[in-house]
Amino acid sequence: MFYYNNFWGMDFIWWFVWIMMLIWIFALPYDIPGQRNKKNSPLDTLQQRFAAGEIGPDEYQERKKIIEIDYIQRS
Repeated sequence: MFYYNNFWGMDFIWWFVWIMMLIWIFALPYDIPGQRNKKNSPLDTLQQRFAAGEIGPDEYQERKKIIEIDYIQRS
């Protein structure tokens, strides 16, 4: 039988759904809607640098105090 309102065996809405799914899968693999990316705070960055050995304990403590004072002043 021949159906007049079908596009190669599927209704138009199904073609739209498949095309949107393909765009979502291939064009947006890293920005999935509803997924929140946590941004590193300055203290997190400082802790990572200290753990990697880029800065010493004295410099870590000094910068940590500066970050905490700045955070208190902004609150």
